[in-house]
Formats: sequence, C-alpha cells, structure tokens
Amino acid sequence: MIEARTLGGWRAIWLVLVAAFALFGAAAQAQPAAVRSGPGDDRISVELYADGPPRAGEEWLLAFRFIPVADEWHGYWSNPGDAGLGMTLDWQLPDGWQAGAPLYPMPRTLVTSGLMNHVFKGAYTVFVPVRVPAGSRIDPAQMVSVTLEYLACTDTICVPQQATVTRRLGDVPASSAFGAWRAALVPPLDQDGAWERTGALLRIGIPLPAAVNLARPHVFLETTDLGQGWQPAYVEAQTFRREGDLLVAEVPLRRLPLPEGAAVPPEPASVQGILSFAEGEGVRFGARAGEVPLEGKAPLAGPAEPALWALLLAALAGGLILNLMPCVFPILSLKAISLVKSGQSEAVARREGIAYTAGAVLACVGLGAVLLALRAAGEQVGWAFQLQEPGVVVALLLLAAVITANFAGLFQLPSLPLTRGGQSAGGFATGFLAAFVATPCTGPFMAAALGAALVLPAAQALLLFAALGLGLALPFLAIGLSPALRRRLPRPGPWMERFRKAMAIPMGLTALALVWLTARLGGQGFALVALVALFGVLLALAVVGRLQRHGKLAWPAFGLIAAPFAIFAAFALPASHDPASAGAAESIHDPVPFDEFVLMNTVQSQGKPVFVWFTADWCVTCKVNESAAIEREAVKQAFDRAGVVTMRGDWTRRDPAITEFLAGQGAAGVPLYLWYAPNRAPEQLPQVLTAGLLVERAEAVPLSPGSGQSAAPARSTD
Repeated sequence: MIEARTLGGWRAIWLVLVAAFALFGAAAQAQPAAVRSGPGDDRISVELYADGPPRAGEEWLLAFRFIPVADEWHGYWSNPGDAGLGMTLDWQLPDGWQAGAPLYPMPRTLVTSGLMNHVFKGAYTVFVPVRVPAGSRIDPAQMVSVTLEYLACTDTICVPQQATVTRRLGDVPASSAFGAWRAALVPPLDQDGAWERTGALLRIGIPLPAAVNLARPHVFLETTDLGQGWQPAYVEAQTFRREGDLLVAEVPLRRLPLPEGAAVPPEPASVQGILSFAEGEGVRFGARAGEVPLEGKAPLAGPAEPALWALLLAALAGGLILNLMPCVFPILSLKAISLVKSGQSEAVARREGIAYTAGAVLACVGLGAVLLALRAAGEQVGWAFQLQEPGVVVALLLLAAVITANFAGLFQLPSLPLTRGGQSAGGFATGFLAAFVATPCTGPFMAAALGAALVLPAAQALLLFAALGLGLALPFLAIGLSPALRRRLPRPGPWMERFRKAMAIPMGLTALALVWLTARLGGQGFALVALVALFGVLLALAVVGRLQRHGKLAWPAFGLIAAPFAIFAAFALPASHDPASAGAAESIHDPVPFDEFVLMNTVQSQGKPVFVWFTADWCVTCKVNESAAIEREAVKQAFDRAGVVTMRGDWTRRDPAITEFLAGQGAAGVPLYLWYAPNRAPEQLPQVLTAGLLVERAEAVPLSPGSGQSAAPARSTD
C-alpha cells in the first residue's frame, strides 16, 4: 500500500511538472518572440518592422522606427557633422544573408555654439535592405538579431543609446505606415555628377533639371575625408551656381594637421551626399572626380527660379499646345461637335464652355492627385500611368468604338434634358473625357511643368495640374464666353449630320490603334478576347439602333445582349493576359534596351556617342517622331558613320527603372530624347524631332578610328 501510494504521489508530481512545462511552452509561444537588452533606448526608443516576410533570392526591407521620448531629443544622420555620433549596426543574420547600407530620410541642420550638426527632430525611420540568397530555406522560427548604438542629444546634453533587438523571422511585425515611412527616404539621382577641389573649396557639379525650384539649397556631405587632411567646414556658408540642368555647389573646406610621419590620405574616388531643395525635399547624389564648370558664373541669390508663376504659365501653355499635338487629334471630333453646338445660343455656349472647362480641369487634377498619392506610397509611376494598365486600355477601346458607332449613326445616345443641368452635364462629360484621353503624351512647356510637379509640395503640384487642364480647355472657354468668336462659327444645319459621320473616321482609327495597343500590352490572345467583348457591345448597340428607329423601347435589349459577353470578358481577359508574348517593337537601329548601368558604365566608358529615346506604344507623339525622324534611313546612315550607339526605353508597360530615370531628368512622361556626345554632359533634345536634327548631331561627332564599326554594349539580361 505504501508503495502504491508512493507511486501515485510520484505520478501526480510528474503530471504537475508536465503541465507546468506545457503552460510555459504555450506562454512562450504567445510572446512576440522579441528580446531587448543593452544599456537602453530610454531617450530615443527603437522598434523593428519589416515589409512582409523574407523571400529567397529577394531583398528584405527592414525599418527601424526611432521615437524620442520628448521633442527636445534628436538623433543623428550617418555623418553627424561637427559633433555627435552616427549609428552603428551589429547584425546576427542567417548564413549567407547580407545587410546593406542604411537608408535615411532628409536630415536637418542644427547650429549650436558655432558647430553645425546633421540631425533628425521628432520620429524618424531608417531602412536597411537585407539580401536573402537564392535557394535559402527560410524557417519562421529562425532568429535575427541586431545591436544598435546611436546617440540621443538635446541642446545641452547627450546620452549614448544601445538596444539589441532579437526576433524570429516570422515575428517581425509589419506596419500600415510602412509606405509613408519609405516615401520619406531621399530619392537618388539617376546619374553621377563631378567634383573637384579648388584651394579650400569643394566644388560639386550636380545634374539637376532646371525646372526644380531651389528654395533653400543645402548640401549634406556623406563623404567626410576628402584627402590630404581636407574636411568640410560645415558651418560656413555654401554657394550655388546654376546653368540649365547643371547645379554647382561650392562647400568650404578646412585642413586638419596630419600627425608627424603619417601617410597623406588620398582623395576619394567619389563624393556622396544629399542635396536639399527645401525643408524635407531633396535628392541623393554621387559625384566622381572631374572638371566642374561655372566657376565664374554669378551665384544664386535667394530662392532659385523658376518661380511657381512661371511653372503655372508653362503648364497653361503646355495644355493649350496639347490641342495641336498628334495625340489629341482622335478627340478633335468631340471638340468639333461641341463647337458647333455652342453657336446655338449665348446661354448654351457659356454654360457648355464653363462645364467643359470644369470637366477638363477636374480630370487633370484627379489624375495628378492619384499620381502624387501613388508616388508618396512608394510606387514608381509617371504621367499617363493609366495607359500602362491593360484594363484601362480595354475600357478606352470600348469607349472609342461606342463613340465611333454613335457618330456613324448606328444608334443614338439618350438625350439629356434641355435644362441647364442637362446641358452642363454634357459639356462636363466631354471635357473630362477629352482631358483623360488627350494627356498620355507631354509636349513643349508641359514637360518642364509636370517634371517640377513631381518634386513640388502637393498643393503647388495640384495647381500645375489644374493649369494644364485649363490650358487644354482654354479654346472652348474663350468661344463660350466670347460672342465675337461664336459669330465666326458655322450656323447649325443639315451639314452637321454629315460632319458627325465624317468624324467617325478618326474615332474609328483611334479604336483600331487601341486594338493594336491592347495586343502590345497583353498579347494577341488578350486582344482577341477584347475584340470578342467589343463585338458583343457593337451587336447590342446595333439592336438598340434598330429598335430606336422603330420607336420601341431599346436599352433593356442592350443589357440582355451585352451581359453574356461582359461576363465572358471578365473571366477570359485576366486568364489570357500574357505581356511577354507581345515582344519588342522593331527598329532599323537595333537599339539596346534601356539599362542605366549599361548606359553609365559601359557605353560612356567607351567614349562613343549615344542616342537614347524613351517611348510608349500608347504615345502618339512618340510614334509620329519615330516614323518621321528616328526610323529614317538617312538617320541610320549618319549614326553608322559616327558610331552612334542607340538605346530605347519602352515605357508601354510600367517600368520603375524608367520612371525613376525620367523623374531624374525632370520629365513626368514620354517622349524624352537624350543625346550623349563623347566627354560632354547629356543634351535633352526637343520633344518634336526632325531627321535633320539627328543627322546634324551625328555629323558633329568627331570621327575616330573605327568609328564606323561601333560595337554594341553588352545587353542586359533582365
């Protein structure tokens, strides 16, 4: 009995222990698997976040969110300036994983007791990209650990901070604010500048579009050792000179005495830093050793041009000229009909002119707002981004076909009531549609304004988009408000019906062009499905027209006939989308696909002239320039004689690398043409090209031995 009782007691103890270990394990699993240790981050706390889980062969972006306990505390940039301490990171990562250099937001200057520091006030986020090797087996329970050492200071005291954050790979949290944090990072320029030292002055030539407004420029140097003991004198005033797309920053230097017998430090191969335009705005740049011009040019005084009023005038002029650009011609039929209608009465003309203007302005502002919101969220998009989406192009194809059928007399649209509201709604819809379809390409003046809109504050950028819409609608507004102009318009009569049917021709050509574009975006199978859906819509409209001519109720029949085709397209279009099958457009130049690395590191190092053009299949201006200027035999022969290397950037589909490069050139969209002469800065050519201009550039290139047998650069395999 004693043995039985003893055995029962041990069994009870054993069960209690098992239960305790089970509870302990469950409690451990319930914890966020984060361990923090070290002297502490009691002045500026830090938390680790991730942009989703890590994936083999990809870059895992981590974010360190620093939050001061009070407004008086500040952290430091990688180069703290005259005093302070930059952050250091000690990683413990899985085998083969590599952490890249930290990426910072824009710092600010803080001058205390004659010393300038580069600091962050308030909460800020530092990103670190981690490269995960291809083929890595990712275990969510595997640990990642990092020890951060940084400095937290007020205007009077500094406290070293240290924190070690350890988490399981599967437990690194995400944040809904991740996109906003990433948008605060300073974007890089797309090309290197040049730097040289002249006495106690560091001169840096930065390739910056002339349209960028420099309200309060300042250079934050990341490179601190400039050779031979020279270092930046941070607190001394910097000088800026500007000409065209080149900005020269002059940073005063001081020379520190070297210890006796110490080796003289060599000059760096490159200088890195940040150019700040104004509070929170700027770009990262890199500069290689080389000659920097503009030494005798007068420095900038106060805010740099162009001013906002000049950009607004450029946007207005760009929208006005857009009425004459080839990419606008398909919608001239809509405008022509509206012009004729506006001659009926003064009240109708005035209301339609104002309503048309409101529609055009709202469309441009709406597209601009979506563009700015996507860029703020980290998306690399540019002007006319909507035409890079196959679904939008299919919708435009259906719309163009419906308008063509209406102009041709296949059916009649429901009449709006003859009231002010009905007339205004018709004018507004026409203006909105005109702006939406008419703005895929950029024209003269418009390019500079839209390029500036990508770097201006949101309110000023939206003003530029509104000015663009106003310029587009300005002819209609003038006719609607001016009786003298209206008197010059033809009187309404039977000819209007013939004119309406004639306008079905350009709209039909537009629809055919959109069929071709659909195939270029999604492949031939995708275009075939879109044509099936289009056939269903036109069949339904033909039945509607027949019923209308017999005075019967027509539109319910449209829904019954079109619905099966719409359901089919909703499932078949995504399944048939295959952009890889479209292939690249042919060219007599056999251009190299755009690759910035090839352009900057291979082509230019060979000392050959380069012609780069950025195009898109949906950009009518681009296609006109290619047909009339680029794809000409005389141009090809001139390029062959001069050994010109050609490179093409196809922006038909969304391409973040091209979008970033366009933004760096001050362009929000296509077309963009760049000419790289040997050993010279790139030249941005006009957006309306001629064959003679290209031949002239090629003939100006000095001939060198073997120039007629130019070797093409290595093609990117991406």
